[in-house]
Amino acid sequence: MIPRPVERRRTVSVAARIRRIGADPTARDAGLRPAEGRRGLAYDRATVMIVMQPGAQDSEVEAVRERLATTGVHVVVMPGELTTAIGAIGDPQGVVELGLEGMAGVDRVVPISRPYKLASSELSDNAASRFEIAGRTVGGGETFCLIAGPCTVESAEQTLTVAEAVRAGGASMLRGGAFKPRTSPFAFKGMGAAALEILAQAREETGLPIVTELLDASHAEAVGAVADVVQIGARNMQNYALLEVAGRLGKPVLLKRGLSSSLDELLMAADYVLKEGTEEVILCERGIRTFETATRFTLDLGAVPWLKLHTHLPVLVDPSHAAGDRRLVEPMSRAAAAIGADGIIVEVHQDPEHARCDGPQSLHATDFAGYAQGIAAHAGLLGKRLA
Repeated sequence: MIPRPVERRRTVSVAARIRRIGADPTARDAGLRPAEGRRGLAYDRATVMIVMQPGAQDSEVEAVRERLATTGVHVVVMPGELTTAIGAIGDPQGVVELGLEGMAGVDRVVPISRPYKLASSELSDNAASRFEIAGRTVGGGETFCLIAGPCTVESAEQTLTVAEAVRAGGASMLRGGAFKPRTSPFAFKGMGAAALEILAQAREETGLPIVTELLDASHAEAVGAVADVVQIGARNMQNYALLEVAGRLGKPVLLKRGLSSSLDELLMAADYVLKEGTEEVILCERGIRTFETATRFTLDLGAVPWLKLHTHLPVLVDPSHAAGDRRLVEPMSRAAAAIGADGIIVEVHQDPEHARCDGPQSLHATDFAGYAQGIAAHAGLLGKRLA
């Protein structure tokens, strides 16, 4: 099995954050909502951020962390270039009542009022998260991650053929379903554990990191042993118990937007994963249900720039599920690349007409290299190269 190193590269500059969310009244523009409470300034169900003084000692940071822990809040320590910020999520009023302003090394206490906390760009001073997955850079604005492969693993021959085709065409990672959620209970639901063995073999032969879906908590150990990236599908975006399990696997998580979910709900779902300790979360816009029936789903391309404004997490687009028709996949992919997505996850099959799952929306493996070349050209307009 090929080693799967995961390196986190996340920049958190607290100095600029101090200027933006301190006492300046323009902080309201950042979504901060101060309100008068029982003891001075309280915050309307907002996460509280404790900004340490420049040069604060590690012991002072630890003392604040330990005091916060006594309230039962979720504590996140974020070292910055000049100083350190500590996020306290769960009981803002209780944090305010601790009187942290009087502790050694504390500069000020400020709120973060967006309903999502760990996924919010407010925690990162609008710096995009970037991390390495088996040598492929995801996020950060310099690379474009192209994930490709079959919707479902059907056989070793099929999977290895597609894997070699997408590797040769420039794919960054290999996608493939072992356990598949299907609307009909009579549809093919994947090969299960046998498919995971095939995916592991595909990684050995091609060197491509593996992206595969975690469908049920009972599969977590098996999926975690093979996956380089654990996918949470659209139907499980609000399966909060499963999100927590995924977050504890210690692997990057690709989180797809639910069929009828708002972007706020997507980011709050990401918080469920992030709070378990996994910092490498990738968001995916895959189309939502609207009154339109011409396409399988309506691809919400506006979600990409909106998410770029509100979260530090990388954003991918899935044009295959949105289109439902391979003839529409390439133009949708070009649009996703041009609008600023960090990558695409697309379905590819060596014989789509006879695929057991999602054949009509799968690209032909023989066409993938040309497809990838076109997408790379559009990503290049924004200064990005294939990861």
